[in-house]
Amino acid sequence: MLPLLPPPWLIHVAVSCVWLYEGLWCKLLNGEPRQVQVVGAVPRYGPRIGVVFLKLLGVTEVGLAIWALSDIAPLVCALVQTVLLIALNACGLLWARHIIHDPAGMVVKNFAFLVLVWVSASIPAWK
Repeated sequence: MLPLLPPPWLIHVAVSCVWLYEGLWCKLLNGEPRQVQVVGAVPRYGPRIGVVFLKLLGVTEVGLAIWALSDIAPLVCALVQTVLLIALNACGLLWARHIIHDPAGMVVKNFAFLVLVWVSASIPAWK
């Protein structure tokens, strides 16, 4: 029986594309304007530095897209992705739950994405 898994390179590209979309389109190009509202909801700091934070986060996410493709320290990369995504989700739920369209869906989708992140980290790239 042949495994029905996609080729390893496609798994790495899928992870990278999520980070590229989130960082480049949603944050750097302002393709998802509600994200500004979400970071603006953080007490004390959100209204003052929310937009700058969002741009820095976008650059970070584009960096993660590149790192996920590089096959450099894949387990560390997966750990960084996991910590960042859990932190972003926790902060979003804590301070901006009322702005997030579907908080439960966000958590479920990000859980599935993190499973893919760890699958990607566990297989060699470009095999």
